[in-house]
Amino acid sequence: MLCELRVKNLALIESLELSFEQESTGGLVVMTGETGAGKSIMLRAIHLLSGKRGSADWIRSGEGGCEVEALFEINPVHRKLLSKLEDGGFGADTSVVIKRILAANGRSRFYVNGSFATGKIVAELTTELLNVASQHDQQQLLHTTMHLDFLDTIGDHWPARLDLQNQYNVWRERQEILAQMKQREQEKEQRQDFLRFQVGEIREAVLEVGEDEQLIAEKKRLKNSQTLIDLTQASYRLLSHDLMDGLSQLRQNVTQLAVIDPGVGTLSEEISSYTFLAEDYVGALRTYKDSLNNDPYRLDQINERLDLISQLKRKFGETIEHILEFAESSEAELQQLENMEKEIAAVEVEVQKLEDRVCSLARNLSEKRKKTATVLEEAMVGELSSLAFDSPSFHVRWDDIPQLPETMKVTGWERGEFFFSANLGESPRPLAKIASGGELSRLMLAMKCLLAKKDMVETVIFDEVDSGIGGEAAEAVARKIQELAGHHQVFCITHLAQIAARGTLHLQVAKEVEKGRTQTKVVKLSKEKRVNEIVRMLAGDSASEQTEAWAEELLLKNRKSVHA
Repeated sequence: MLCELRVKNLALIESLELSFEQESTGGLVVMTGETGAGKSIMLRAIHLLSGKRGSADWIRSGEGGCEVEALFEINPVHRKLLSKLEDGGFGADTSVVIKRILAANGRSRFYVNGSFATGKIVAELTTELLNVASQHDQQQLLHTTMHLDFLDTIGDHWPARLDLQNQYNVWRERQEILAQMKQREQEKEQRQDFLRFQVGEIREAVLEVGEDEQLIAEKKRLKNSQTLIDLTQASYRLLSHDLMDGLSQLRQNVTQLAVIDPGVGTLSEEISSYTFLAEDYVGALRTYKDSLNNDPYRLDQINERLDLISQLKRKFGETIEHILEFAESSEAELQQLENMEKEIAAVEVEVQKLEDRVCSLARNLSEKRKKTATVLEEAMVGELSSLAFDSPSFHVRWDDIPQLPETMKVTGWERGEFFFSANLGESPRPLAKIASGGELSRLMLAMKCLLAKKDMVETVIFDEVDSGIGGEAAEAVARKIQELAGHHQVFCITHLAQIAARGTLHLQVAKEVEKGRTQTKVVKLSKEKRVNEIVRMLAGDSASEQTEAWAEELLLKNRKSVHA
């Protein structure tokens, strides 16, 4: 139940605090006022609290932002909502405060029991807390696509419908995969030939990682082989002839020095080591010299090999590693193609099982919907009869669709539409073709009354659902709304005196000018002021003593019905 509502800097409202504690166990709160006075501001506040998109244009001129805050009291039996609060870290208390701050830059902050929350979480919570019925909802009745939604809500079929939807999506997804596999199966031989050719081309090359770098280095040596030979031979001659003879004599000399003077022993050893190292260099240089050759045929071989590697790189990857990885993945795909028949057979079995499951769920849902349709038809006739329809008829018509897998949609096989007749002897026709504004208002009210009995939402808000209604129908709608208020907390923004007179709390919305600025005020009406407001609603500026007596009679009738 909505217990308190606080609004700050929203549209023409500077500051507003409303308490509904007396109506928290059920009751009818009516809100009236002249056209343009700002009655829709409360709906705008609820809109913001519901996590829906807000506009910076809604903020009172000159202010940096607006705030909307509401206190709800949750029935302890509503365990699903209480669990959702606890799971979200907002506590498990039956009192919950939801707050939204809308800044001038369009950004919003949400709070639940003082803790930060997301718009999505707030939307999920408020869906469980209240329900708004507006003229927009009436228009939904004209869209046949919405009729199945109404039926499934009345019959509590949404869990079964969502189960079907999930299974249907999996089934369709696996069907698509199977179709792709079969398409690939048709192209398998061509694909296999192509892959085998590519793999053969790569494997035939017998590539080795780093081979290209080694070949490039060898190519460079071969291209400069004569220069290398000349330099090596010259260097070898220098080391192996006069220089080596001198180093040998040097070693003998320092050895004799060390014999005569042991003090130069260390120097003698170092010089001897150097001469031996020089001899090693001579041997290494000779080995390198012998390895050099000027072989044009080898250079041609290297160029051909590098050309082959470059061709493979252009086709399969930037490096030899990439080429070899491509070959491995192609071989894996070849193996997969060879196993495709088995895989297709396995997926076909899976798809058939899913299809059987989906069809079974759809058939069960169809049976439930047909039973609910019968119940809904009877219930709607009862509700409509209490709304000043003498001999109403209401039917759910189903399209004749064969129950085959190919005719199913994500919602099942049913394509339903509501048919209605207000008068005896007239055949029911589609709502969009025959319902007037007043009839549509009462149809929606009847539907909302049925829905209210099914869900756990305790607060229902009607926004001018009395459009196009007058006379006896207005009185009937007033009784129906009051009946609903007997077990729900009901807010009703109305232009009908018959409804306003039945409120247990009457709020008047009016514009006032204070300090040169227009403000919207919402005040609780006393008994005397309530009579004046009812008089205004009945006759406007043409009020008379009879009008005042009628207003007092309406209010007296309401008091009697409340205490009856």
